[in-house]
Amino acid sequence: MPRIRNPILPGFHPDPSILRVGKWYYIANSTFEWFPGVELHRSQDLVHWETLPSPLQRISQLDMEGNPPSGGIWAPCLSYADGLFWLIYTDVKHWTPRPFKDANNYLVTSPTPEGPWSEPVFLNATGFDPSLFHDDDGRKWLVNMEWDYRKEGKGHFAGILLQEYDPIQRRLIGPMHKVFTGSPIGMTEGPHLYKRNGWYYLVVAEGGTQYDHAVTVARSRSILGPYELHPGNPLVTSRGRRDLYLQKAGHGSWCDTPDGRTYIAFLVGRPLPGTDRCILGRETALAEIVWKTDWPWLKEGGNLAPDGFDAEVERKEAPSIIEYSFSDARFLLDFKTLRIPFQEPMFSINERAGFLRIRGGESLQSRHRQAVIARRQEHFSFRAETAVEFEPFSFHQMAGLMYRYDELSQFYLRVSFDEKIGKCLGLLVFEQGRFRLPLGENEIPLPKGRIHLGVETKGKDCQFYYSLDGSRWKPVGPLLDASVLSDDAATPLGFTGAMVGMACQDAVSRSAYADFAYFRYQVLP
Repeated sequence: MPRIRNPILPGFHPDPSILRVGKWYYIANSTFEWFPGVELHRSQDLVHWETLPSPLQRISQLDMEGNPPSGGIWAPCLSYADGLFWLIYTDVKHWTPRPFKDANNYLVTSPTPEGPWSEPVFLNATGFDPSLFHDDDGRKWLVNMEWDYRKEGKGHFAGILLQEYDPIQRRLIGPMHKVFTGSPIGMTEGPHLYKRNGWYYLVVAEGGTQYDHAVTVARSRSILGPYELHPGNPLVTSRGRRDLYLQKAGHGSWCDTPDGRTYIAFLVGRPLPGTDRCILGRETALAEIVWKTDWPWLKEGGNLAPDGFDAEVERKEAPSIIEYSFSDARFLLDFKTLRIPFQEPMFSINERAGFLRIRGGESLQSRHRQAVIARRQEHFSFRAETAVEFEPFSFHQMAGLMYRYDELSQFYLRVSFDEKIGKCLGLLVFEQGRFRLPLGENEIPLPKGRIHLGVETKGKDCQFYYSLDGSRWKPVGPLLDASVLSDDAATPLGFTGAMVGMACQDAVSRSAYADFAYFRYQVLP
């Protein structure tokens, strides 16, 4: 039987919620400040996953202007009942510094995963990471962690709340019940509730999202508890084993196959060799579960995150080069914009046939209307390339190739203007908030017309390039440390992953535009 190596969804696919409906498996992932909200994949074999349109496509469903870095969509939950897909999600408006968190929880529904998805119903804001449980008696329950601003440290994570949801009235009803306060690991969050053989199973994330992360399981004969801990808790983790291929294992959910097997999806991180930094962000892994005396156990044995799982099909290798054209909107399945939707006039594939036109937005540090569109970095070694036509007349106008984590950590190879040399090429670098211009006053003069821009990352080494003809490439600037584009280097903390794409800024009139001819993503050995 083929061995499938984890992760199944590489690069910035955290907090997986897995679901099976008929022959299809679905996974929903967090997207944080990237728009549209919630990443959605489907598969028929648990090995090959197809990207579906994100459910939250409209500002009326998700308005993230002003959201902080690593705010926005946290830990969605996808479920199915009564002929509908139900999606619960959090839109985080503030999460640091402590003591408060503004975590608004919503519900949308759709007859199909492709949509159309409904307008949202506001549920509560007592905590984050909500899920919806459909009991076999027809009742529905919202499950979420509770945040206690009065406490310190692990005490902020006050336990798991349960409250009934009335789909007719479209609101929560009845009292809130605190059904679980966590295991000794602490920092209890990310709850999912399941029922099997008369037992209610509570699956939660504990230990924080870094190297002490874990999946905790508890069960009860009553939905309101009391819940007893798994005898071998945690079910999945990589705590205390920094030698493992997969780190940060935690935040899990499970589903059954048609023949009665159970698989758990959970997040993991893969550090760059020789570092403790996971530049690809938190990814989605899969493992099979077996049941013994009505308790789940990893089929591999123990509780350490397995590096893979056995499957009935071989994995087909993905193409090593992906060419994106802008003749239609198909590229948007892989790309996301920052906090705001892909819509005219800021973004257009209609104004100039075959090109992506981006009108200049706000600065690289804005939390509102940046004109940035990017895709995930999914490999430790890769090359990204684009070509831009842009004729600025002020140094306040820029366009180019963006490689970023958040507002405090990003690299930008940009075409701009200098009063002495005219149109020019330079490099802007933010490293954990420290800003620098590596070329200083020696920015590169450019002719009018198209400029090709590229970046190559091999492990932690990042080098930018440019070309006037698309074939003869010259390096730009020094070798940069790509590992700063990671959760582990973020200040004070982050939850996303490195993204690479295109951007344009205009602080003069917000109207200057750049035309991008193509985008290429290539896996390097």
